Amino acid sequence: MHREITVPFHDGFTWARLTEPAEPTGRAPLFVLHGGPGMAHNYVANLDALADLTGRTVVHYDQIGCGKSSHHPDAPASQWVPQLFVDEFHNLREALGFDEYHVLGQSWGGMLGAEIAVRQPAGLRSLEICNSPASMELWLAGAARLRAELPVEAREALDRHEADGTLDDPEYLDATRVFYERHVCRITPMPQDFIDSEQQMLADPTVYFTMNGPNEFHVVGTGRDWTIIDRLPQVAVPTLVVAGEFDEATPETWAPFVERIPGARSHVFAGASHCTHLEMPDAFRTVIADFLAPLP
Repeated sequence: MHREITVPFHDGFTWARLTEPAEPTGRAPLFVLHGGPGMAHNYVANLDALADLTGRTVVHYDQIGCGKSSHHPDAPASQWVPQLFVDEFHNLREALGFDEYHVLGQSWGGMLGAEIAVRQPAGLRSLEICNSPASMELWLAGAARLRAELPVEAREALDRHEADGTLDDPEYLDATRVFYERHVCRITPMPQDFIDSEQQMLADPTVYFTMNGPNEFHVVGTGRDWTIIDRLPQVAVPTLVVAGEFDEATPETWAPFVERIPGARSHVFAGASHCTHLEMPDAFRTVIADFLAPLP
């Protein structure tokens, strides 16, 4: 059963959807944090199946600035920082009345989940970091390595148009798609849920372009210097880190999570890339459900 709400936040609002399990267990709910930033919940919507798998309420929401939440295209770039989204999360959680909770974040959502966890909020019971880097420096290094392995035609098109500033040229967009089909989502054609998130982002790219940049590997936004590596020992809850074999979040990008978070566990999905939950939905959800099973 689904229920949608909106919660006021600053000068706007946050939209959320709650999925209730058919057989509730009374255990703490699971919040799903989408990526981007600014990619909306659509592409992670299939994680609502975790409600029945775990007996927990699953909460999806669109982070402010995208999707069904309020949009702020005229907001200054200085507004779009991790603390804004940490505050938004807790504002929503408190409005829902959840004192204990689990957090699963995908891509940027995993980065946000880590930002929430290092602050050691009292009610956090676990953290699931999915397909996420521990710093943008590591992300850029990994992306550069993967980009160097692209066909020469795609590499040359990317280099040429980035040098010329013609990032909306069809040739550049086609070359970008080659990277996406290898390392972002290996399903062809792209699943509709992913297309829906991408289209809403392109309709209002404020958050994504401001914090990230024009695409996944040309990161020139305000978040380009982000890192959480030195703060990771402050995470004090059970943590699972997952990634795909061909993920644009390469092993070196997520290794600090495993190395520095006390007791953190990891799982790599063979044959999958960045959107593991779309490529291998049943296997992905099973790994998450098994990790959550013994937890309150």
